[in-house]
Amino acid sequence: MASTKPPSGYFNILYFATASSYTKKQSEHWKAPFQTDALFKALEDQYPGITDKVLSSCAITVNLEYVDKDEAPVTIKEGDEVAIIPPVSSG
Repeated sequence: MASTKPPSGYFNILYFATASSYTKKQSEHWKAPFQTDALFKALEDQYPGITDKVLSSCAITVNLEYVDKDEAPVTIKEGDEVAIIPPVSSG
C-alpha cells in the first residue's frame, strides 16, 4: 500500500487487513491536529462498531511509533502517518 502525502493541514490514516475491510478503504486524510483518544471516538462515529470489531485488538502507530491506547493521548500533527494494524494470524 503506497501512502500519499496528505494535503496541507491533514494527516494520513492507513488501514490494514480487517481495518481496511471494515472501512472499505486503504487510507484516508483527516484534518490535523487530533488527539489519539479523540481519533478512536471519531473512528467509531464514522464507522459504527469499529471499536469492538477492529480497534480493540489493533496496534496503532503514529509515524511508525507504537501508541498505547491506555496511556496518555498522543497529538497527531499535520503530515503525520497513523496506521491501524490488526493482529497477524498465523496459518
